[in-house]
Amino acid sequence: MSISTDLLSETTERIPECDVFSDVLKTMHISGNTLLNENYVSPWAIALPDTNRIGAILNLTPNTRVVVFHLVKRGCIEIILPQEQTVIVEAGGLAICFGGGEHQVGQGSGVRPLEVEKLLFGGNNPFQPQEQTLRSTALVCGVFLMHHFKLNPLLEALPPFLHVSTQHFNGLHNLSVIAELMAQEMDRKLAGSDYVVDRLLELTCAEAIRFYLESLPPQSTGWLTGLRDPVISRALAMIHAQPGHNWTVSNLAKSVMMSPSRFAARFGSVIGESPMAYITTWRMNVAARLLASTQQEINAVAAQVGYASLPAFNRAFKRHLGFPPAAWRSRHYS
Repeated sequence: MSISTDLLSETTERIPECDVFSDVLKTMHISGNTLLNENYVSPWAIALPDTNRIGAILNLTPNTRVVVFHLVKRGCIEIILPQEQTVIVEAGGLAICFGGGEHQVGQGSGVRPLEVEKLLFGGNNPFQPQEQTLRSTALVCGVFLMHHFKLNPLLEALPPFLHVSTQHFNGLHNLSVIAELMAQEMDRKLAGSDYVVDRLLELTCAEAIRFYLESLPPQSTGWLTGLRDPVISRALAMIHAQPGHNWTVSNLAKSVMMSPSRFAARFGSVIGESPMAYITTWRMNVAARLLASTQQEINAVAAQVGYASLPAFNRAFKRHLGFPPAAWRSRHYS
């Protein structure tokens, strides 16, 4: 089916496109904190609780998702994940637990795991080497903090556990450079180091996710795959650029020069849901962020995400987030 260029222009002339990957990263305001930066001699083991418990330990708001990571500077570690799955991470390896489950990190056997809370609240590290030795493991354990994460397609598209090497990146990636800078800042402890490390942690998270995106096999499906699809990525860019626009399957199809039926089928097969379902979910993400971070009236928020009817907006919001807009704001506004 051919689409006239005049009709295409009518549909898209006022809708700028955006970098969707950057958009979703920005909306989560990713930051980071280091929890541990120490040396360990085998055998040793540390137990880390799930994301909700760590969030409570760090006194974080419910609008913040905690993602634990481990960066091995020297030696190697064993990570025991749920279902007793064990992953070995060697020097230069970065492990990110996007799934948020409790897990154990260590090396060797026959030792009782130490709860991470005891180390965070001033407890001594019983696995610390008594003297400098190259046989010890140097590990940075920290957290990425993802804000306004509800209904964010990026977080939902990531694997529960991601293991990448900072030492085998090609020229397109900066993770090895970032990891080295971060290690230097942690060791030197100069004025402003905490601020610099926090910014480097944000870059580390973005680079690791970007590497995962680019390493997906061609036959994969899902939201991240949609970013690489020339048709779906264009539609996503228009949706994210103006979520409150009067989108329909027909005008989105025209914007990518496809018939509505072919576009809807392609979108569904790649993303895993219909175009209109995706639009509604992203609108609720935008609305939740506006309610949590601004003092706009609820009807103004509804209009901004494409709802002329306040009751319809209230119903959609509660269906997706479990609370009416006013109750959501009272729980999450900061």
